[in-house]
Amino acid sequence: MHSFKDETVKLPLGSVWLMNSISEHKGKQELYTKQSPQILKSLVEMALIESAESSNRIEGVAVERNRLKPLIIGRSKPHDRPEEEVAGYRRALDLIHKKHAGISITPETIKELHRLCRGEIWDAGKWKEKDNDIIRKYSDGRVDIIFKPVSSGKTPAMVEQLCLSYENSVNQLKYPEIYAVACLVLDFLCIHPFRDGNGRVSRLLTLLALYQHGYQVTKYISLERITEQSKETYYESLNKSSQKWHQSKHDIFPWFNYFLGTVLRAYKEFEERAGSIKPAKGVKTEIITATIEKEVGEFAISDIERLCPGVSRDMIRVVFRQLQKEKRIICLGKGQSAKWKRIG
Repeated sequence: MHSFKDETVKLPLGSVWLMNSISEHKGKQELYTKQSPQILKSLVEMALIESAESSNRIEGVAVERNRLKPLIIGRSKPHDRPEEEVAGYRRALDLIHKKHAGISITPETIKELHRLCRGEIWDAGKWKEKDNDIIRKYSDGRVDIIFKPVSSGKTPAMVEQLCLSYENSVNQLKYPEIYAVACLVLDFLCIHPFRDGNGRVSRLLTLLALYQHGYQVTKYISLERITEQSKETYYESLNKSSQKWHQSKHDIFPWFNYFLGTVLRAYKEFEERAGSIKPAKGVKTEIITATIEKEVGEFAISDIERLCPGVSRDMIRVVFRQLQKEKRIICLGKGQSAKWKRIG
């Protein structure tokens, strides 16, 4: 598929900086998720509500605020078409959250996500039967065609090719994982395989792929809400990166940098919210110990402090002394900058 055709990719420094920052935050996510399961559960519920609401509202589908939680968290039945679509998006999110590890990104998976988020409509889970255009509407009634997606006749084959290109990229480590996810989503949107609901499926596809690569921040922070809050930039970056897409001469980096920005913002929000949670008794010791056990070679107390946000240096020293007493780590020097090493 078009965004996967380059054998090598030269990333701009700005993209590299964003990716490195995301990697640093990703490395801390496990530490935060051990702090207070009950509070984190509330973040999951909030993210579910925000995701279902925002992803549908971007496409012009909205429901009453007082109906959102009963639809998404409770067992309330939809009353009308918009509520069916919000409830359907919730079911798709549930599938991704619970079964992402066993779901392959294939044409059938993409159709299933569409079927879930479109509810009982006649073409749910079916490729488009007629060609469609991506348009811009103006307040004075004018309409511009800003992109012509793949024709309906070529759509099934193009989606199949896209899934294979993505799978090949991931299996062969051809690109950085998060770059491959951005390529997958951009190409999906340029194909525009459904009559309606392409934006919602693209966001579900984003969550699924990020989940599979270990970016679990999407469980606690709604990427859909972040996208809605930056909707103008979202559409602008897609428009820039889709130019000359059919000729494989497009510039993916406006979209890629926007994509990285949303993921980084999600991680920052997560750390702000999770960082304010008071850990349960014994969790800090567990966090420090788990961090040390992952260290390879020599490390200093400052290294562990950097990897354990919200944990004081005094607490880290207490755990170091305990592990040293248990002969699980050994000190290789003296003073604050002394290096340590695991034993065994």
